[in-house]
Amino acid sequence: MTTLMYAKGTCAMGIQVLLEEAGVAYELKKADFSKGEQHTPEFRAVNPKGKVPALVRDDGSVLTEYGAIAMWLAMTNPDKKLVPTDPEALARVIEALDFAVGTLHMLSWRMFRRPDAYSDSDDEQAKLKVRGKEAVEKGLAIANEQLAGKDWICGDYSIADSALYYVEFWVSEVAKWPLPANVQAHYERMKQRPAVQVSRKEEGAA
Repeated sequence: MTTLMYAKGTCAMGIQVLLEEAGVAYELKKADFSKGEQHTPEFRAVNPKGKVPALVRDDGSVLTEYGAIAMWLAMTNPDKKLVPTDPEALARVIEALDFAVGTLHMLSWRMFRRPDAYSDSDDEQAKLKVRGKEAVEKGLAIANEQLAGKDWICGDYSIADSALYYVEFWVSEVAKWPLPANVQAHYERMKQRPAVQVSRKEEGAA
């Protein structure tokens, strides 16, 4: 059976959403990051990168990185229409997915949430948190414009919405910051999807 290497509160929640959307039978193998379990030999044997998500597929091979896993799930379950087939539309989905993961998550949220990864100085960490929050807000403002008049970030529901969702979850449920109007509406729509409800139950946010 497919296994998702998972940690609560991480971007792996978005991959769980996609597994549910795709109708793939899977199990979760949880790691407690607060205890450093991602650094254990057992975890590193599966994913030497020491992070989630990692997907152990039926043949035992391991796929890592959010975008790669999301695209693989979409393309191996074409009937679910999680990515478009038109080249331009597909490029726009990848563009939106990369913006959510690469900019909103890794460049912006991580700066706010993990300033200790960049500096040992308390003063510098305080500045990084401020800059990180500003970067998140600027990124969400862009997403807010892209969502104007649309239910989903690229028009039709896609893997990009799962990535924007986990960022929305962090901003709304963890940081307790307000979301821009169109982004908030997107978040509310996501919360109504059965696949997302499964993830929220796992996160204790149902």
